[in-house]
Amino acid sequence: MYIVGLGNPGKEYEKSRHNVGRMVVEAFCKKNDFSEWQENKKMLGLVSVGKIGKTKVEVLLPETFMNKSGTSVKKLVTSKKKAQDLVVVYDDMDMALGKMKVVFNRGSGGHKGIESVSRALTTKEFTRLRMGISPSTPTGKLRKPKGEEKVVNFVIGNFSKKEEEVLKKTIKKAVEALEVIVMEGRVSAMNGFN
Repeated sequence: MYIVGLGNPGKEYEKSRHNVGRMVVEAFCKKNDFSEWQENKKMLGLVSVGKIGKTKVEVLLPETFMNKSGTSVKKLVTSKKKAQDLVVVYDDMDMALGKMKVVFNRGSGGHKGIESVSRALTTKEFTRLRMGISPSTPTGKLRKPKGEEKVVNFVIGNFSKKEEEVLKKTIKKAVEALEVIVMEGRVSAMNGFN
């Protein structure tokens, strides 16, 4: 089983909205006592390994920038068959902060990291854990930034203190969803968390 957390490398992006995938995966590894992160030059990323029950899980945080994530993931997931056992966790502007969704074999929704991974693996047949990052009104209507520059500044910007509280709870839920995907499969996770 393979789990990849998308984000951008470097201290300045560590707490940005675009790095929510990495945050989830880091929390997952910490909770489940996976190995220390090792830099893997061949994979262009940080790697950690562990077990959930009897299932071995290899985890990767690409150290490429978001739109080049596929270059790194392709070194870990070397065939379309292996892609079936891949879970990619990433930020999604089309969902409100606090929401998450497990999906399989879908388009990228314009997400450059997912586009890069699909292209590199030449398949869309992998599981994704979409993590909402957009603000919403009390009635649940999304308030997404408009225009390319605003969008870029939004995704590389950090969460506010208030948003961090919501994020903490969502990350906890996302970690549970990953555990269910590993132990019981994506369908169970979809039924339990979507």
